Amino acid sequence: MTYQAVLAVLADPTRRQVFERLRDGPQPVKLIAAGLPVSRPAVSQHLKVLKDVGLVEERSEGTRRFYSVRREGLAELRDWLDSFWDDALLAFKIEAERSHRRAKGRKRDE
Repeated sequence: MTYQAVLAVLADPTRRQVFERLRDGPQPVKLIAAGLPVSRPAVSQHLKVLKDVGLVEERSEGTRRFYSVRREGLAELRDWLDSFWDDALLAFKIEAERSHRRAKGRKRDE
């Protein structure tokens, strides 16, 4: 999935809460839904959307389904965010080199 799809899916506050609850490892819907202001079926719907964009995976154990974060699903989003850092570092390097050249030029003029 694209980083745009991931951002759109995580823009929903409840869906983001559901996703964040999986940070500590695989959980069944019952545990994920505990304390959330929405029903278990609503949590299941949010999990389906998260699964459809590749952020979550599920595995069955008997009659229970366990959901967990699919780290690969965050890769494109992370790459996109990292590109901002890369661009900022490059801009800093260019400005530092420019300042260094100006300072050297002033020293020669003195």
